[in-house]
Amino acid sequence: MLHAKVLRSPHAHARLVSVDASRAARLDGVHAVVTRDDLEGLDPVYGFFVKDQPVVATDRVRYVGDVVAAVAAEDEATALRALELVDVEYEPLPAVTGVEEAEADGAPELFEEAPRGVLPPYGTGASVQLRPRKNVSFEFSYETGDPAVWDRCDHVFEDTFVFSRMNHFHLEPFVTVARADEFGIELWTSTQNPFPLRKELARVFGRPENRIRVHVPLVGGGFGSKHNCKTEPIAVLLAQLSGRPVRYCLTTEEGFLTLTQHAALLKVRTGVMADGRFVARESEVLLDAGAYTDGSPLVAEKAGYRMPGPYRWEHISSRCGCVMTNTTPAGPYRGFGATQATWASESQVDMIAERLGIDPYDLRVMNFKGLGEPFVPGESGIDSDLRLGLEKVAAEIGYHGRERVPGRGVGLAVGLKDGGGVNKPAQARVKLSTDGTVYLHCGSIEVGQGISTSLAAVVAEVLKVPLDHVVYTPVNTDTTPFDQGTNASSGIAVTGKAVERAALDARRRVLEFASERLGHPVEELDLDHWNLVHKGETVPLVPLILGHYGGTGYEFTGEGFAKAANSEFAPLDAPCVFWEIGWVAAEVEVDPETGVVSLDKLVVSGDAGHAINLANCRGQDEGAAVMGMAQALFEEMRYDGAELLNGEALDYRVPMAEDLPESFVSITQEQGHGPGPFGAKGMGEGGMLPVASAIANAVADATGGARVTALPLSPERVLRAIDELRA
Repeated sequence: MLHAKVLRSPHAHARLVSVDASRAARLDGVHAVVTRDDLEGLDPVYGFFVKDQPVVATDRVRYVGDVVAAVAAEDEATALRALELVDVEYEPLPAVTGVEEAEADGAPELFEEAPRGVLPPYGTGASVQLRPRKNVSFEFSYETGDPAVWDRCDHVFEDTFVFSRMNHFHLEPFVTVARADEFGIELWTSTQNPFPLRKELARVFGRPENRIRVHVPLVGGGFGSKHNCKTEPIAVLLAQLSGRPVRYCLTTEEGFLTLTQHAALLKVRTGVMADGRFVARESEVLLDAGAYTDGSPLVAEKAGYRMPGPYRWEHISSRCGCVMTNTTPAGPYRGFGATQATWASESQVDMIAERLGIDPYDLRVMNFKGLGEPFVPGESGIDSDLRLGLEKVAAEIGYHGRERVPGRGVGLAVGLKDGGGVNKPAQARVKLSTDGTVYLHCGSIEVGQGISTSLAAVVAEVLKVPLDHVVYTPVNTDTTPFDQGTNASSGIAVTGKAVERAALDARRRVLEFASERLGHPVEELDLDHWNLVHKGETVPLVPLILGHYGGTGYEFTGEGFAKAANSEFAPLDAPCVFWEIGWVAAEVEVDPETGVVSLDKLVVSGDAGHAINLANCRGQDEGAAVMGMAQALFEEMRYDGAELLNGEALDYRVPMAEDLPESFVSITQEQGHGPGPFGAKGMGEGGMLPVASAIANAVADATGGARVTALPLSPERVLRAIDELRA
């Protein structure tokens, strides 16, 4: 096996005048080198909807860290020495590093000619555009209701919010091992969506999909980053050129230069009546997509669609664009789109409450959507009782009737996201061997969320076998049933439904076989620990199988499929599978002289519908809440122009155990309205959505109204807000 390393651009924006890797290729121990001159015969760009990111840079580099050349050598040290021998001549170009700068008159364009792109289908009220204006690769819009309602609003409030950029900071790296020959391509890789990855690699390398096999081992953390092409194209290309297997593994520092969360500028205009009733909301969101589009259209769609929050409106108008800048590409990140939208929406709800003199709790309850009420026309109904969830966290924090103490404050917030993926299909297969061992085949990727345990538990419950009888088989795109990807908290609600149906199908086949052998109607038979039960009498199943099929035995197979039905009336082309809700309450103490915020208590709650694995559900909510807490108080990627200042592990501040509040409470609700097995809903993202706004609302409460509208809530920003309030 060879080891790959890449040469990255030191410039944020530059034309590639020349790239000469001849000296590197001659170094002892080097077996393959890739530059722009080695892309012949490939379609060498990739992306979700917009194909704009090259395998290696061709005409220009667009951010500090853009890949210019790659080397495969006997070991990493030799590969790194070879990179020093690659001669590159750059012609620096002006760079843009923020969304407003990128949209300004006279700003340099990252792409002078529009890259190829496709538009997904949408339903009533939703629309999209490719490259609607300079440096905007994709824009999503949604509108419903009559805009004339603005004229009868008693108050109209306009506010602007800034959302910071974070790194996914998964401890397990981006890594691929690839081998390639004339027969095909085989990869072992850390991906969250092996089937779409196979499709994209087939296009890039001009191979039929049946000549590309993707294996996915235990991936570890991803948080949305490990979708589509990352390390795979370079590993495959080097394997083709060298004729040897190639391992390409990024360092933690290189992870900072691969994908980030979207920073955002959000402008929100809200019309209300004097009594607090919400009437209309208009929003414009500018996502910082970075240098390449990656999954930004998916995030834009969600950020724009989720801006109304969990409230009832007569008119909604949302617009969200992906703005290209000369910074690290941005893509899906836990709760993607909803984190940005919730920060602005829930902060403004408290600001409106203060302006109208209404308690923030009462204002929310007054305007909440009811259980079963459609989110927007044509969409599915809200499947959690929003009032019940808010009351649980409010009661735990002691919100009602609390005594006001100077410098201490309490804040609430509610986050909402459509879950289950857009129009996502999932298949599953369950095999039962002669001795009752069960093999579960499905494409959900284990990224630390415990999906393999939960799905195996569904099968065990349906078939009434012990959990340790169920084997979760490794993912291999040649043999594993299709799954669109592990994202949008879809594992238990979508793939889980396919798994449940596959288990039921396998059970049916076993009982039909037993019915034929025993002469009893199927409806009178049941399974229990691989025994047949008929009117209280137990009959061992194994002798029946061996007696009919012989000593080799037999395997019963069940198939399952799940997907939301398409609808032309659903804005996103298919109704939402389920709604993932997060309720958060926070209590803080603020030092008025320094602006330091101390988080004393954090309460987070999500609705699992029915908890297949209670410990997993709790862990997901708590992990999400800690990530939200970090973004609220300190975690961010800090840039000086186009230069990332804290792009390595020792400089990038992530939460530690000592950062946890003295009181940290999670409440896993089981309201029972989910579409998944036994009423389950997806979890894992909702707990992050409202944390930052809840803490900001608590800071405003503690300081008598000092409002911070940009993340994180650093002491400098808090102190500035206090000074502005005093002025």
